[in-house]
Amino acid sequence: MTELSRVKKVCKWLIFNEVADNDKELSDILGYTKSSFSQIINGKVPLSDKFIDKLIGLDQNINKVWIKTGEGQMLHQEEKNKVLSMTPHASDNSLPLIPVEAFAGAALNNGYAVDFEAIEERYNIPLFEGKGVDFLMYVRGSSMYPKYRSGDIVACRFVRELLFIQWNKVYIIDSKSQGAMIKRLLPSKNPDHVICRSDNKEYIDFEVPLSDIQNIAMVIGCISLE
Repeated sequence: MTELSRVKKVCKWLIFNEVADNDKELSDILGYTKSSFSQIINGKVPLSDKFIDKLIGLDQNINKVWIKTGEGQMLHQEEKNKVLSMTPHASDNSLPLIPVEAFAGAALNNGYAVDFEAIEERYNIPLFEGKGVDFLMYVRGSSMYPKYRSGDIVACRFVRELLFIQWNKVYIIDSKSQGAMIKRLLPSKNPDHVICRSDNKEYIDFEVPLSDIQNIAMVIGCISLE
């Protein structure tokens, strides 16, 4: 993975974490025009330390060493360790805790972009045994507050076909246009779209075309710290 690829992952993570709603808003926050931001992200102009420092300024948990060299993790270790006192295990019943970027970019009907067996950060959680849980993931942002808070861990089960969506349930969806999001899904008057709804009333509903959804998983349960 190149330095530019790691920067793109950071940008996608910031949008998932609701620092910005999309690339346009992120570019505004960073102080760039949409055009100049696009040129940087697409490698048409040199990637500068100033740009990277501005990204880190939006979230101090971002690891600059990882961006520059690929060593370590995207987030500093203390952020990753906010998972109760669970101990990783390697048993057959263990669940992988995947980063946001591992969920994104997988085609719904063509397998998954991440090798779950290769993920070392795994946990045995008896509460989720027999529930069909495929993976664990951190919640980012406040759009689903008060049900889910930023830093919570949700247990998720892949939905193999969009026909099996249960309306008004909470899902993590990976859309081509907006990346990974956690939202309630409701039917739209347009049969080719779904409505995404936040529990936090400060966020308005919006629609996503079914064709824009690359991957989807239902939230089965949650681990939360007080």
